[in-house]
Amino acid sequence: MELFTLLLINLTATICLYYFVLSKLIYFKKLKIPHLQPIPVLGNMASFVFGRTSQVELIQKIYNLFPDTRYFGIYEFLTPIVVIRDPELISEIAIKKFDNFCDHNGFVNETLDPIAGKNLFNLQGDHWREMRKLLSPSFTASKLKMMFELMSQCAENFVNFVATESGKTGKTYNMKDILSRYANDTVATCAFGISIDSFKNPNNEFFVLARKSMTIDAWVSFKFFMNRSFPSLANLFKLRIFGPKIENFFKDVVANTVKARDEQGIARPDMIQLMMETRNKNSGPEFEINEMTAQAFVFFLAGFEGVSTIMCFATHEIAVNPDIQSKLREEIDDVLRQTNGKPTYEAINRMKYLDALINETLRLYPGGAFIDRRCVKETELPPATPDGKPITIKPGDTIWFPNFALHRDPKYFQDPDKFDPERFLNSSVDNLVYLPFGIGPRICIGNRFALMEIKVMLFYLLWFCDLEPDIKTRIPMVFEKKTFAIKADGGFWLKIRARNSKASVT
Repeated sequence: MELFTLLLINLTATICLYYFVLSKLIYFKKLKIPHLQPIPVLGNMASFVFGRTSQVELIQKIYNLFPDTRYFGIYEFLTPIVVIRDPELISEIAIKKFDNFCDHNGFVNETLDPIAGKNLFNLQGDHWREMRKLLSPSFTASKLKMMFELMSQCAENFVNFVATESGKTGKTYNMKDILSRYANDTVATCAFGISIDSFKNPNNEFFVLARKSMTIDAWVSFKFFMNRSFPSLANLFKLRIFGPKIENFFKDVVANTVKARDEQGIARPDMIQLMMETRNKNSGPEFEINEMTAQAFVFFLAGFEGVSTIMCFATHEIAVNPDIQSKLREEIDDVLRQTNGKPTYEAINRMKYLDALINETLRLYPGGAFIDRRCVKETELPPATPDGKPITIKPGDTIWFPNFALHRDPKYFQDPDKFDPERFLNSSVDNLVYLPFGIGPRICIGNRFALMEIKVMLFYLLWFCDLEPDIKTRIPMVFEKKTFAIKADGGFWLKIRARNSKASVT
């Protein structure tokens, strides 16, 4: 009898699980939305899960299967996602109907990572609006101008190190390593008010901890997807993305910074200062430090990992395209002559070719496969196809804007796989299909900071050094297949050598 009961329970559980999975995987079939047939549990992610293709190229491939639809369906494991491929509809959802789609699906489980889970990206509704309003003044043009000297000092430390070490004969570098050091120092000084030189002191705690914990590898990607798609299992196995050591480190840094500024009357143009100025509006000191830590932490994460990767792609394209490197250097040398060898914030901001080069880098390598939004108010979408019917998106449903695929669609960009900064000089790019930092009110709050960080680095690097491909440089670029982030398979390797001649400033 006990055996029979056990078998009955197992059979019932199996049937319930089967119908639960089945109900998830017929979502688009019921709505008659164009989609690719999924497989149980893995949905449409199988080729990525088994390392046969990168996530960005997988979504691009599915995107290309439905050229005549306004949107299509994709299954991220068991989760049905409506992928919007019509630029006009993307604009309508992200801007005109923003209040209906104002939230993200967070990448951190607040139960497992309580401080990191309070970051701006994770916040929803009114809490997000309040924090966004609070942090926005950190990234105004006037604040960036104040941070320019700090960034420039970090860039000088960077180029002094590589130019001296590489010399005229040159040296091969893992660009991810040295650019992560520059990014680490820049964010540490601009966000936390801490001066670090990770070239003279490569084992400083800030950099070592960041490199160990914030690099998006296969294990981090696994935990990311488990927390997004299978939160109950992530909770069961306590799959924390960051963990208490990292959170406590940043909490101590923020707490010590706040204490020192209070005691010494220090004021700096950074995000911690702005949050300090609103302390009386919050509910208590413990909440206040946790909140401050969460925002500073995600700023550091994006600035360390995300921006350093973009810089890697930019330097790769400069190295493998010598004609582009020559044009950029001509512009840099011209600025140096105009400023008598002392580049200013205004001068670098006026550099049109540098702007175009960075924009083209972000077009080809936007950082991720998609931008997500979560529905908070029931909304009707127009038919996906001319012969289709409108569908209703309900609260909790997720939609994606596939920016990587849009950026490489020949319908919008001529010769889309070619790295061509010129396309951004002739006003031929439609902003509705160029979404490197997102779109609408939830566009990346630190985009101007990131752009300035990249501009300053490229300016100083090309001022003092030449970039060349190395035998380890992959041409053409091949994407890593084990992470959700866009990264180079085998890493970013280039040869750097000190320039034989520099611009005359007289």
